Amino acid sequence: MTHPGFASFSTPKRRGYGLIVDEGVIDLSVRFGAKYPTLHEVVEANGFAELLEAVAGQLILKLMAESRALPGSVVARKVKERVAQIEASTGRKPGKKETRDLKDDIRLELLPMAFTKQATTLVWLDPEARWLVIDASSQARADEVVTMLVKSLPGLAVTLLNTQVSPTAAMSEWLISQEPPSGFTVDRECELKAADESKAVVRYARHPLDNDEVRQHVQGGKLPTRLALTWDSRVSFVLTEGLQLKKLTFLEVVFEGAAAGKDDGFDTDTAIATGELRKLLPDLLEALGGEVALA
Repeated sequence: MTHPGFASFSTPKRRGYGLIVDEGVIDLSVRFGAKYPTLHEVVEANGFAELLEAVAGQLILKLMAESRALPGSVVARKVKERVAQIEASTGRKPGKKETRDLKDDIRLELLPMAFTKQATTLVWLDPEARWLVIDASSQARADEVVTMLVKSLPGLAVTLLNTQVSPTAAMSEWLISQEPPSGFTVDRECELKAADESKAVVRYARHPLDNDEVRQHVQGGKLPTRLALTWDSRVSFVLTEGLQLKKLTFLEVVFEGAAAGKDDGFDTDTAIATGELRKLLPDLLEALGGEVALA
């Protein structure tokens, strides 16, 4: 799994994505009434296709989203045909507004015949550590998941995680000093972007970064937007300027000795992976100066 974005629960003393928790109990009474729901009822009521597992106190949910795709070329061809029919029958050419209306009408007509696309997003919830991790390919998709939770669960409070030192500033320091934070190593992938009007970009892939060339680029004003790191020789990932974790990879040592049986494979992998992330995330936040206190 990859986890490009992460956030924490929001409480009066803590900032991040999540549910306001009172002694560990999520208040769902507004939605479900006097009958306290089971976890499966919460999952089904709020658009999650299923609760995949509850492993070692960690909850793994799967969110399904369905959309219908209409090829733009098909819509454009139908609009052109409809405009030609109007011209032939009335002798006039439809204006811009009428053409836009025709396009909307045609989209509605074609929608039932459109291809159905399904997108699946995994969500990891750690009630004890108060982490909510979204396995999404983009920030936009992660935001959609959070929006769905906000609309579905009463009492949900959301605010972005913020650190004392921005990822860009921290990555710049690590590349200039060639000294990564404790417990981390800098790998062989990086992206640098100029902050001036040139918007120049320099990308390194499978290339050593502990050299004068990289340092000079950063000192010259090119800011790191992506940097590959490895934590404790166990988990590799790419940190982005937006505090996202991309290309998350658990190294072989993490799964050494894990059971290989079909029945417990998912449970074992989930317990091990979430166990590693529960240690990695606090260390990463510490490397970024810790969280900004909630005002």
